[in-house]
Amino acid sequence: MTYNQTFVALLREATFTKNMLGAGATQIRVANYANHGAYAQAFAGLSVGLERIGKLCLMLDHYIEHDGQFPDFKYLKNSVGHKLKLLYERAKKIALQRDIDFQFLESLDHPIHDAILKILHAYAEGDRYSNINNLIGSKQKGDPIADWFTKVDSYIFKNLITQRRKEKIAGGALAAQKLMPFAAVLHTAETGEVISSVEEASFRTGMYSAVAPHRQFFVLQIIRYWVELLWGIGMKAQALGRQEIPFFGEIFAAFYNHDRYLRSRRMWEI
Repeated sequence: MTYNQTFVALLREATFTKNMLGAGATQIRVANYANHGAYAQAFAGLSVGLERIGKLCLMLDHYIEHDGQFPDFKYLKNSVGHKLKLLYERAKKIALQRDIDFQFLESLDHPIHDAILKILHAYAEGDRYSNINNLIGSKQKGDPIADWFTKVDSYIFKNLITQRRKEKIAGGALAAQKLMPFAAVLHTAETGEVISSVEEASFRTGMYSAVAPHRQFFVLQIIRYWVELLWGIGMKAQALGRQEIPFFGEIFAAFYNHDRYLRSRRMWEI
């Protein structure tokens, strides 16, 4: 059996995209105030992975519409670029026009989905250079880590964590301070301020432990949405009969699962 050039290119692109998304989904689980680098790894993997899976969907839609012809370079660069929010708007239109049957979420309409997409959109558009932008006086002042803490983690902690869990975290932080009154702590919070007390560090650690599974779950739901769309549009592209479209469902199979499975798994670097 031989594969043509189109099949190989699509297969490699899909595999690369799967790996980027898996790495991003894994790192977003472990990122916290004491591990800022994991945020960078997560945002890079997720923004690149979502952009590429979104563009695969656009390309296959064009392929179907134009009898097996892919769009040119200018189409993807000039009309879409790195704009993840625009890709999502295009994705919804494709799903509607192609009558894609979703097994899970038909849209990403939860406030956390929206916040995550906006942060990753801004990251891809230039916030990935936030530290450099700050040093050189750039007009682009976005801080993706601070935005994540205030718009994602804080929302989760306020709305999805039980009052009992919150009180336990606060009580543990106070006890830690009393047990270690002379301990030295020095960290930088996600929002930039200095963490210099055992109580604050303990509280932030407890908060991270509470929200981390939820944040990863919402990220995985976003990935799964695009996986479902790609799977559906891929099958319609295969129907043209050219035998050059891979089975994307097999490549991204791990992400195509029920919520309970998404919640049960920590590592996604597959």
